[in-house]
Amino acid sequence: MGDTRLEPLVLSEAGRRTLENWTKRRKTAQGLALRARIVLACAGGHSNTAVAARLRVSRGTVRKWRDRFLARRLDGLGDEPRPGVPRTITDAQVEEVVVRTLEEVPEGATHWSKRELAKRVGISPTSVYRIWRAFGLQPWRTEDFKISPDPLLIDKIRDVIGLYLAPPANAAVFAVDELCEASHNSSDVKSSVM
Repeated sequence: MGDTRLEPLVLSEAGRRTLENWTKRRKTAQGLALRARIVLACAGGHSNTAVAARLRVSRGTVRKWRDRFLARRLDGLGDEPRPGVPRTITDAQVEEVVVRTLEEVPEGATHWSKRELAKRVGISPTSVYRIWRAFGLQPWRTEDFKISPDPLLIDKIRDVIGLYLAPPANAAVFAVDELCEASHNSSDVKSSVM
């Protein structure tokens, strides 16, 4: 049943209880729960191969967590720092991006662009985008009404309202989408007769 070449893994009653609790609690991270199951199975005297087959993990995974538990007990089952470049964006910069996005508008614009905000805060545009995505921010979308900056807007509104208030007799009104007009696709043209 057990492998005599392996160092026996013996648990104290308190250690066994802690590991069993980790496997049963809903809020335990799945990785930690799996590690606890591996150690409990190893403490039952099973070989690494048998534990790996039973828990559907590799023998290397079982060996790793067995060895870490033997070396540092319960503390050995926690996550170690991951490799890679340390974080360079501070919490203050993240807060500044969020606050500026929600509370400010750059001069001459309706919302922040990621490049403009990145230049203002001193981080990359990709970082601004990641912060926006993490906080669910979409500054280009708004729930408020925006007036068009078109200088001919008033004349266009008068023309459209005039047609509704005093429509000419037997008039045919065609509405053409700008995208449709560019593609010359006649099937997208909508027409109606008043």
